[in-house]
Amino acid sequence: MIKENQKRLNRLHVLLDALVIFISYLIAYLIMYYNDDAILALSAQVYFSALIIIIPLFLILYEFFELYTPKRISGRRSEIANISKANTIGVLIVTLALYLGGKNMNMHHFSRRLVIIFYILTNVLMVFERGFIRSFLMSIRTKGYNQKHVLLIGYSRAAEGYIDRVKQNPEWGYNIRGILDDHKERGYCYNGVKVIGTISNLHMILEMNVLDEIAITLSIKEYEHLEAIVNDCEKSGVHTKFIPDYNNFIPTIPYIEDLQGLPVINIRHVPLTELHNAYIKRIVDIFGALFGIIVFSPVMIVTAILVKLTDGGPIIYAQERVGLHNKPFKMYKFRSMAVQKPSEEKSKWTTPNDPRVTAVGRFIRKTSIDEMPQFFNVLSGNMSLVGPRPERPFYVEKFREEIPHYMIKHQVRPGLTGWAQVNGFRGDTSIQKRIDHDLYYIENWTLGFDFKIMFLTIFKGFINKNAY
Repeated sequence: MIKENQKRLNRLHVLLDALVIFISYLIAYLIMYYNDDAILALSAQVYFSALIIIIPLFLILYEFFELYTPKRISGRRSEIANISKANTIGVLIVTLALYLGGKNMNMHHFSRRLVIIFYILTNVLMVFERGFIRSFLMSIRTKGYNQKHVLLIGYSRAAEGYIDRVKQNPEWGYNIRGILDDHKERGYCYNGVKVIGTISNLHMILEMNVLDEIAITLSIKEYEHLEAIVNDCEKSGVHTKFIPDYNNFIPTIPYIEDLQGLPVINIRHVPLTELHNAYIKRIVDIFGALFGIIVFSPVMIVTAILVKLTDGGPIIYAQERVGLHNKPFKMYKFRSMAVQKPSEEKSKWTTPNDPRVTAVGRFIRKTSIDEMPQFFNVLSGNMSLVGPRPERPFYVEKFREEIPHYMIKHQVRPGLTGWAQVNGFRGDTSIQKRIDHDLYYIENWTLGFDFKIMFLTIFKGFINKNAY
């Protein structure tokens, strides 16, 4: 079983971390020894005796930040972030201790630059060490070693989804031993995993003590048995997971909040509904819009002149779109089409070689110059620099009935550019894929994600082959 192996691995991991901390400190000392005579004010014994405190302190912080908790499917970025947090707090504690105890213990001569170099080296070497361990474990798990043996209870869409993901990612090291289910015949097989018995066989299997995990994947119709199954699993001491069968009506990653001991599942997590996130994004929008207006003002002035000279109609075209909380607003664009009646344009897509598009209009649509007046929409608060693109009311009413979860996009401000657009879903492309990308953005928003999209827009967002 994996439990004993995991204990040995954790002990080895702690020893390797201690070694990395020591090596980082040693290298930092040698760099300072050969480059700074001030370090000789204290003996080497004084410097290295500090490791008696530093090494245990850092290892305790690593434990606190869950760096020794098994994470077969966790991302590298979260691990790197936790390493950085632990090291930062550790160095701050060490620096504070030197400052407070400096005069009494003659530690005011202790090299602060050595501490800084040690901090940098520890971050770099620790990330390298963890990356090596992660790659090594992924390699041996792919080959069938270091496996975690799992039994599924209940055949359902959740069970199928779990099996599919495990099979697609052998580096996770999950070995699904079978499924217990009361409605599928023994021997029924899905993606290489067989039904090996009924749920009544659970007690007998638990007594064999050959499992590392139980994953409860009951169909939602069988949740009446959930409490009894959980009780049996917990009596055996086997780690138990519950994989709910609700992905058909809760299609995303929900998050749970605690209501005085009562877990409350929020169907959809929208980070921008949190006030501090909304404020930060709005500040970036204001400064970004002002920057865009200033930088692109020459382009906008020339475009305005060309539109006026070639067609003689209005320079700016204000079209009604649906924005935050389903509220309509006027979105500004440089006019790229001949003037037409509102009743004629409100429900028509632009098509290739559309006769309504002017010569100048075709160019500014292709290069997205026609969208630049939307910087003023961003400044006024109707739009954001980044977000789902807004649509006309006619199409909103149409898509809300045809496209699942379409209206979720209106929980955030619409954007001048977006995740769907930089991935090529713009103009005459799949509405469903566009919404899928919009939902991913809404649920995974960070300020860094916004900057990534703005950066990608420079290379992917301006020139649009689907703009007619």
